Amino acid sequence: MENYTSLIRLRISAHDAHYAGGLVDGAKMLHLFGDVATELLIRSDGDEGLFVAYDDIQFLAPVYAGDYIEASGRIVAMGKSSRKMVFEARKVIASAAQAGQASAADVLAEPIVVCKASGTCVVPVPCQRIARPPVTC
Repeated sequence: MENYTSLIRLRISAHDAHYAGGLVDGAKMLHLFGDVATELLIRSDGDEGLFVAYDDIQFLAPVYAGDYIEASGRIVAMGKSSRKMVFEARKVIASAAQAGQASAADVLAEPIVVCKASGTCVVPVPCQRIARPPVTC
């Protein structure tokens, strides 16, 4: 199986804050994982496919407006039409929370894993545009 991976990085905006103190809803990470999954399916099959289920989601650290998040994923198993994927979101830049300087931010020496998940996507066989050797068990 070819090694399909994807990585996106973006700044979480004030618009994404849902709770007091600029805290962001965990669903934002799932939205990012959906975008990563779409890219993985395009790379593997030439089609956006469909996300059918998460089988594990772990919210591990808070995300705030102003944070920079890297969301990555990879395909770990491929069936005839199913694609098993794993995802991770890491905070790489955080607000410095400095009084009198709301725009201060820090590049983190070590990224903080904020969310992990795994799930399954499907690309119907008629929609698969990239040929590959048959899957054997």
